[in-house]
Amino acid sequence: MTFRTSLKTWFAGFLPAVPSTHPREWLRVACGCFLGMLVSLVLCLNLFPEPLLMYLFGPLAASSVLLFAVSSGALAQPWSLLIGYLVATLVAVALGQGFGYSIPLACGAVGLSVLFMSLLRCLHPPAGAVALCVHLSGMAVQQHGFGLLLPILIAATCLLGCALIYNNLTGVRYPKRPENPDLHHTQDPSVELRVGISDDDLEHALEDFGEFVDITRDDLARLVRATERHALKRSMGRMVVEQIMSRDLRCVSPGTRREQALAMLRRHRLRSLPVLDDDKRLVGIVSLVDLISRPRGVSPSLPWTLGKRILVGQLMTSPVRYVDSQAHVVELIPLLSTQGLHCLPVMEQGQLVGIITQTDLIAALQRSLLEHLS
Repeated sequence: MTFRTSLKTWFAGFLPAVPSTHPREWLRVACGCFLGMLVSLVLCLNLFPEPLLMYLFGPLAASSVLLFAVSSGALAQPWSLLIGYLVATLVAVALGQGFGYSIPLACGAVGLSVLFMSLLRCLHPPAGAVALCVHLSGMAVQQHGFGLLLPILIAATCLLGCALIYNNLTGVRYPKRPENPDLHHTQDPSVELRVGISDDDLEHALEDFGEFVDITRDDLARLVRATERHALKRSMGRMVVEQIMSRDLRCVSPGTRREQALAMLRRHRLRSLPVLDDDKRLVGIVSLVDLISRPRGVSPSLPWTLGKRILVGQLMTSPVRYVDSQAHVVELIPLLSTQGLHCLPVMEQGQLVGIITQTDLIAALQRSLLEHLS
């Protein structure tokens, strides 16, 4: 590599990365920062004197960017926000009370805050700014000593509350939590972890990287598996649901008796049946497990299997999870593997046109594998 190429590559690092977010997301973040800061400012200014707060709202504004713009990051989680502010404030005040307030001690407060936040796994960059502001704010703030904890933590908690409400109302899950619960209540890991990248693999990769990474392990796993799905889509070509779905359907109505539905399952060797109303609209789905379960509203102390007219409408699952006929086959894999579903109704312009099962998916994957092998 020539010197000119090396210099060009080095300067390229200063250029902005191509954004991967939609402008709609930019607007959502901007509105969230505005509302979060407005609520926090109004609340704190009504509780504490203004001179006490003027040096503290700069770091809070930086926190709002993290909480609303990169809420999936490890640095923006509730533990990092609250404990980070707590640790930084304690370190800054303790140094000030013990050794006085000066620029070198302010820099020391930032360094020690980062060290303790790293040890407690609560690294939050704006908290380092709090440590600096406490030392440079003057006697109007410093005279409060450890009493600074109250306004700082109230402001941070208020901002956190706004982020919890706003992010979830606008479709962003916050805080981050595992997406795949243990549906079967066994010790086995999920299918994705058994045949793909495991948690241990991610841990080793992060250890090898060796630097701070502002992404949670769960989000990293989601990113890797989403990349795998896109690669699989590309390799399988344009194979969509309507190509492999079952079209000759067996359906029941909410008024169908339980015995009739069980007989239909037995005769056709099925595991579930779509439930259609009089207008042929999909209103539910009933499985073998549903049909042998106790109906809703029946007391556990009463024998319900004898002499009872049990209807499908009392047992069906509603609303129904379904897929579009033009959905790519790869999109079915997480639905029919890790989410506990055995079949999915297929809809086209609001009408039921087919059923896709785990067997259909396996056949499609087998066909794709054979095509690649040949």
